[in-house]
Parts: sequence; structure tokens; C-alpha cells
Amino acid sequence: MRNKPLRAAVIGGGSWGTALANVLASNGHDTTLWVHDAELVDEINLHHANPLFLPGIQLSPALSCTANLSEALAGRSLVLMVTPVQVMRSVLARAVELIDPAATIVNASKGIELETLKTVSQICTEFFGDDFLNRYVALSGPTFAREVAEGLPSLIVAASRNESCSRLVQAAFSNPSFRAYTNSDVIGVELGGAVKNVIAIAAGICDGLGFGHNARAALITRGLAEMNRLGLAMGAQHVTFAGLAGMGDLVLTCTGDLSRNRTVGFKLGQGMRLADILAEMRMVAEGVKTAESVYALSRKLGVEMPIVEKAFQILHEDKPAREAVTELMARNLKAEA
Repeated sequence: MRNKPLRAAVIGGGSWGTALANVLASNGHDTTLWVHDAELVDEINLHHANPLFLPGIQLSPALSCTANLSEALAGRSLVLMVTPVQVMRSVLARAVELIDPAATIVNASKGIELETLKTVSQICTEFFGDDFLNRYVALSGPTFAREVAEGLPSLIVAASRNESCSRLVQAAFSNPSFRAYTNSDVIGVELGGAVKNVIAIAAGICDGLGFGHNARAALITRGLAEMNRLGLAMGAQHVTFAGLAGMGDLVLTCTGDLSRNRTVGFKLGQGMRLADILAEMRMVAEGVKTAESVYALSRKLGVEMPIVEKAFQILHEDKPAREAVTELMARNLKAEA
């Protein structure tokens, strides 16, 4: 399925936003990328490169860039949000009056807002109203930005309660190296993308402590169980977590060297302080804040998530990593399911 070319705006010029904007532009869509850092505008427009977030990657000459939000959104029928979730609300407050009321809105950011414990679709509903969900798509899956930008084979999920919207996004992004599947479980896809970052930090901690492959495999598997429990409590579909936005993204983020969240955990396991780790990172590791919001959400809903709990305690309460692992292993014995 191939739709006619779209006029698209991508809001957020980090590695993921730039990679997705590049896919759209390369697919023949009129695409404008909005970046917060005005210095990047000339680099992208004149040199077709984003040296801050995707060094060494040549971008499509068709991709345009601006630091003017109004200019980026004017007349756009597809709006892709790729800003960190914790600043999403402030960006939407500026953008809400600028977005075409009929535009399809896509979110590719992964996390849960700390102050409200809301997913991005729930935040957006505050600004656009309940009917907005008929034109909202959650985009997620096992995709490192650099590999997508390099044109390596990658798969993703476009989830919407409106099948025509998910199919539109599927067609807009799909090409010989980037394949999109549709899904109807918006909340499940959003939760998968959020929780996997927290589990990835825990997996990185295990690797940093030198606990081996057995521990990592066990942690991924039990992390998936926690993701399922939270999802089912929030009305998601069990099958979603067995797919690309659940298990697929979880495995990638817990094992890949390009994972920012796994890197944070690995350095914590090696004994570095969180403040020092974050100070040397240019890109946002969403799992640090999301650990706090997912832990709070699990307590609010009465969902048992021991790995998330220990990750939160290590990140935000200075619990020693080895002590946290010992406590996990010493929990009461029980059946797997």
C-alpha cells in the first residue's frame, strides 16, 4: 500500500526524530524537522547532517529543518512528536494552536509523565479532546535510531484505534529497509515502550556487575512478565507484549550496545554515580525518569513489579546494586505463572 506524498512535520531533532524524519523525506514526503537547537538548522539544511545526534550519517537532501515551530507545523497533515516525554506537555502547549485540526498525530517518544503518571496519548487528550484518539498513532518497536538512519532492516508498529490512521502511517514509513505493522492496542504499545527502558537499565546493571548471560536472560523474561501485569491492569492486550513493541523492543534495549538505558545501568553496575553518568550523555535516557513514574504507577494500581522497584531504588534512593539483586533473589518462592 502506498499513499500519495504527505506534508509531514517531525517535532524533535534528536537521533530518533532525525532518523524518522529522514525516512519520511527519503520516502518522498514533504518533511520538515523542528529542532530546539538553532545551530543544527544550518547543518541539516546546508550539509544534510546532524553531527550532534547522528554523526557520520548523510541525511536526505529533501529533508528541511527549522527552529520555528509555527513554520514547521503550518499546513502539515502528519505531525510526528519525538520530544522527551517529560517535556512533551510544554511542547504541546505551544503546538496545540498551530496543528491542523484534521492532522494525524503520531508519537514516537517512549515514557510516562512523572507528574501525572500519564502516557503520551493521555497527555494529548488533555489538549485535543477525546475525539483526538481517532487521529492518534503510537509508533514503537525494536529500533535503534542509528541503524534506521543507516538503512539497516528494521521493523516497527503503528498503533491506533482508527485503522485508517494506522494504515496511513504504515504506508508513509514503509520502504525496502523499514517495515511497519499496524496494531489497535495504543495503551499496550505505549506501555511496552516505556517499561522496557526501565528493564534495560536493570539489565545493564546486571551486566556491569558481571552477572553473566543467565542473569540477563532471566531478567528480560521476568521484566516481560512485569510489563504484562501493568499492561493488563491498564486495559492493554496480552498479545501486544509478545510482539515488536513488547518483547522485541525489550530484547533490543536490554542487549544492544547502542541502548542509552542499558549504558546507564552498565555504568551504575560498574560503580559510577548516576549524576556523573548523565552529565556525560548528550541524549536523554528516558528510563531514568520513567523508572520513577512506572514505579509510582505500579503502586497506584497495586501491580507487583519487583524489578522496576529495585531499579527505582538504585536510581533514586541510592540503594547499592548488589544489595538490590540479593533482595530480588531472596524473595518468596512461587510458581512462574
